[in-house]
Amino acid sequence: MSAIPFSLRIFVADGDPDGLRIVERSNWVGRALVFPRAAWAQPSVANRPELQQTGVYLLLGPREDGEGDRLYIGEGDPIKPRLASHHSGTAQKDFWTRAICFVSMGQALNKAHVQFLEANLIRLAKQAKRVPLDVENKKNETEPTLSEADRADMQVFLAHMLGMLPVLGVHAFEQPTQAPAAAAPELTCKGKGIVARGYESTQGFVVKAGSLAMAQTVPSMAPSMLARRQELIDLGVLAQQGAAYVFTQDYAFSSPSTAACVVLGRNANGRMEWKDAQGRALKALQENDPA
Repeated sequence: MSAIPFSLRIFVADGDPDGLRIVERSNWVGRALVFPRAAWAQPSVANRPELQQTGVYLLLGPREDGEGDRLYIGEGDPIKPRLASHHSGTAQKDFWTRAICFVSMGQALNKAHVQFLEANLIRLAKQAKRVPLDVENKKNETEPTLSEADRADMQVFLAHMLGMLPVLGVHAFEQPTQAPAAAAPELTCKGKGIVARGYESTQGFVVKAGSLAMAQTVPSMAPSMLARRQELIDLGVLAQQGAAYVFTQDYAFSSPSTAACVVLGRNANGRMEWKDAQGRALKALQENDPA
């Protein structure tokens, strides 16, 4: 099934492109508020009526190693007291630097609705394994009981949220579920005794399930790449298989070089390491160089 095109309307509420943004999607009753933590106390954010509504929210901030984001998923009835507690109250979260809140401007969401959205967002983030979740989100989430009609409505609401989030710079819930396009040939990356297969996609560079990675890393490997590799082992994306690691699922990396570093256990230029069936490096393919 082809993706359905949609448009977003972004209103910069205080005139600062890095401040509060109100985001609406075509033909949808939902609304997103996006703002940095530094703007929380400003009247333009603190006095927004949307924050007095029931909704679901994401808190994002840098990982401890500085590579990418970490994430907390929550719900509030209403949202504002929950965000206040995460900013400076009893449930303070030190890591977050930006927030994204979702509410409905049509029929109001209720507590069960946002609990359903929260549980499914946590489930999808756990499955995708792209962004570390805050420790409070690592518990098992049970969906609330909804009527058949409410459940259908919330599944549509969730689908619209998931479509918007990558446009807002959040890729925590994306999973590579489509085969590579005809224009994106399968590429291989080889090391001693291992072969990994992958392809370029709009989600990043995807390494396919069943690909192998070196069991050992070299001492000179960049600390950030060592941490990224260990994170994938801890998450179960990489599992021990004999004298190597195996990818247990298709996994999208931010770049071919990050993918190559994880596969080879050393610093690597992915544009040179990933090659097609004729031995042409990704760099040559990207530059349309037949050599």
